Amino acid sequence: MNSVLPIMIRFMFNALLILNTTLLSGSNKPNIVLIIADDLGWNDLGCYGNENVSTPNIDRLAKEGLKFNNTYLTTSSCSPSRSSIISGRFPHNTGFPEFTYKGALAKNISTFPLLLKQAGYYTAQSGKWHLGDNPRKSFDKINDKEIGPGGESDWIHTIKNRPKNRPFFMWFASTDPHRTWGKNAFAGTHKADKIQPPPFLADTKSTREDLAKYYDEITRFDHYVGEVEEELKAQGVLNNTVLLILSDNGRPFPRCKTRLYDSGIKTPLVIKWKKGIKMMGEECNAMVSAIDIAPTILDIAGIDIPASFQGKSFKSLFNNPTLEFRKYIFAEHNWHGFETYERMVRTKNFMYIINKRPSLSNPPPSDAIKSPSFKDLIFLKNNGQLSSTQNDIFINPRPREELYNCIKDSLQLFNIASLASYKKELKTLRKIMKKWQKATDDSLPDHLTPDWYDRSTGMLLQNIEHKPGEIPKGIRGTKPGGPQAITVTSGGPF
Repeated sequence: MNSVLPIMIRFMFNALLILNTTLLSGSNKPNIVLIIADDLGWNDLGCYGNENVSTPNIDRLAKEGLKFNNTYLTTSSCSPSRSSIISGRFPHNTGFPEFTYKGALAKNISTFPLLLKQAGYYTAQSGKWHLGDNPRKSFDKINDKEIGPGGESDWIHTIKNRPKNRPFFMWFASTDPHRTWGKNAFAGTHKADKIQPPPFLADTKSTREDLAKYYDEITRFDHYVGEVEEELKAQGVLNNTVLLILSDNGRPFPRCKTRLYDSGIKTPLVIKWKKGIKMMGEECNAMVSAIDIAPTILDIAGIDIPASFQGKSFKSLFNNPTLEFRKYIFAEHNWHGFETYERMVRTKNFMYIINKRPSLSNPPPSDAIKSPSFKDLIFLKNNGQLSSTQNDIFINPRPREELYNCIKDSLQLFNIASLASYKKELKTLRKIMKKWQKATDDSLPDHLTPDWYDRSTGMLLQNIEHKPGEIPKGIRGTKPGGPQAITVTSGGPF
């Protein structure tokens, strides 16, 4: 009997191994493809009401899947936003609250692709990275060379060259429609004279042309989304593949990117999954945060959600999109070229923002400052022709508190914090903000990272070390986030 026992144990182990491999390679485990646009405004897609931009593929996916109307990022700055998405944590809870070119996601932060990989998924990344070195172990294959004009040219190759006996996860990150506008096969798709700029931009020919070129890059992004879907279909795996399309922050224009208004932190989110979303073409109005994406993907894959994720799975909304989910959304604005510290809490009806650097103006990032759209605003400013809405990026000093009625004021243009009739809402959201900051160990350092760029021209300041073709090097201050920020698991009020 003693000689037979080791053979039986070995047989049982091999059987379990074969069973596990069979389950993973079979249809029980869905494939997952996450596609991230770079600086795509939430309402700059046809399916979100933009009648000027051409996005036929994403529009069709919305009709064949589920469109989320109230999805919010944790910040409107690419590298910390992407770190939140991959880790399910707020920026100050990742060790990566500020924009950086190389990134610095803390070593002990868990990522959902790593958990997928450990569960038997083949994981691959292609396109823009901006996540630092620590998450690289999450992927079997990485191609962060951003091949092609939008960084999308390697996506199909990545899908074709995957192992065919394992479920897969793909992190496809475009550089469209990030500035500066480059060569584009879709150039001229959009006509400037048909575009109406939002009220916080100048209604001028050059601004409309700037928007038209931005739309051209969105159409290129949409084209590659369609290519990915076609390849999945050709391989016969589309029906069991979850496609998620979203953005990392708002459009690269003044009062959008880096700001905490909907123009900065709201993202499109379209999900198609034929086997898992039965009601095609539905819309979900529940509020969802970017930190909820990681736990949702693990939930889809049937993998336990770790306590380190501050978000929660919204998979229940897939086939019951009328359910409520979050009551509160939180976001933060930390350094992205300029010293700043803002925090935001949003409900369905109201948005509240605190600003701990009210003595400073709130310009867009340097790439947008160098844009024709910003220069048009400068021209109007110098000629005394700015509207109060257009003047927002130049105001100095700024209010310490902002409150907006998002039902009556969807663009968050009119600050009602000082109105007695909204005293109750202001008091309530102040308390919610403090609860969130305490629960997540947010902090306000005395010495934040200072400006690296001129707030009027976007040019590097003289004390910033920079050589042609190299990444600028400047003084870094203390990052927001207290001593427990990296280990805290609470996401605050939900």
